[in-house]
Amino acid sequence: MPRTKIALACQGGGSQTAFTAGALKALCQAQSRLREEFEFVAISGTSGGAVCATLLWYSFMKGERPVWKRMMDFWEENTAQGPVEHAINRFIVESVRLVNAGMMPTLQLSPSSPMMQSMMEFMTAGQRMGFSDFRGLLEKHIDFAEIASWGPRPQRPVLMLGAANVTSGALAKFVSAHEPIRVEHVLASCAVPNIFPAVPIGGDAYWDGLFSDNPPVEELLRPRSVGEANIPDEIWLIKINPTASRRVPVKPGEIIDRRNQLEGNISLFQQLGHLEFMNDLILADAFRPEFLDRFDIKAPVRIPKSFHTDIAKPYHIPCIEMPVELQDLLDYEGKIDRGSENITMLTAEGEKAAEVFLRERAAAVAASSLGEDQTAGQAESREGDSDPLPLRRWKESPRGSE
Repeated sequence: MPRTKIALACQGGGSQTAFTAGALKALCQAQSRLREEFEFVAISGTSGGAVCATLLWYSFMKGERPVWKRMMDFWEENTAQGPVEHAINRFIVESVRLVNAGMMPTLQLSPSSPMMQSMMEFMTAGQRMGFSDFRGLLEKHIDFAEIASWGPRPQRPVLMLGAANVTSGALAKFVSAHEPIRVEHVLASCAVPNIFPAVPIGGDAYWDGLFSDNPPVEELLRPRSVGEANIPDEIWLIKINPTASRRVPVKPGEIIDRRNQLEGNISLFQQLGHLEFMNDLILADAFRPEFLDRFDIKAPVRIPKSFHTDIAKPYHIPCIEMPVELQDLLDYEGKIDRGSENITMLTAEGEKAAEVFLRERAAAVAASSLGEDQTAGQAESREGDSDPLPLRRWKESPRGSE
């Protein structure tokens, strides 16, 4: 049987995406052990998830081993080091925490204003580049000139980064199969409006992908983006923002924190809802084959639920997310905390969560009535007439016979 095709989707969350880095490391270690069982065909990411996705993709393109090392080296250098950097980090985090709690006034300054830029330069003067220069740190760990020399890269895994066009309002995706990935693409996906100025690309300007797809999910199933051979059987989601809250937020800081979580999940849940609806209709044999062929849809894809209370369906698998106990310890301000204790803890928790996911995912697939050869990525490779689901006609459609 062909290997199971996996698309990785990495949600944004600032420094908390150190959790994502740990999870990706564990998944890559598992993939090297289980190379005959599955392969990564695409990676998407937004904001901090885009950083992790790009670093991992670059290592894949260069054939590096271990493939996760470059990503982990980035996070080590991005972490506060020494007493001065830790003091600056604590000052920034606690100042924002006091402001959000309503205990300290703040000036509403544009990140593009000379005053804001002067303040940031003053605070980080004399500090190493890895702590004070985000763009420089990215360019140190990723040779974007080399990527430009490659041109578009349709090779798997395909990289997809989410951002938002500030002026047009359109959702944007930068895809390695269509164009060389630039440092501006990563910066655009990370450009939180009240922290970073909009990133100009061409004649447009872009903000954080939080306003777009956080992370891109639906587009991972489109041949126009990832290529016919890279349609995944499963989407493995690494989730940062918690879905539920065990208490009603009352304090100003709690309200800001919960609002940020809800905003960060809106587009994700919409995409998962669309895919679930399509999966249900396909399994119910609701479409004419020529209609599905029009939208390049051939079979269901395994996806996580949006909510834990949703009814379990044959194509549901878990996602990788923080345990509830850890979620309760984190807040909005923690998304800018680069303290070594915080980053180390999040990375370790990501590794553990990925290992839990792999066990739970295997159990879910084993218990499912949807066979491993009946998912989207395997639709073109199935042979014979023993399909218990109404999928045979998809491979017999005009597009499949071309």
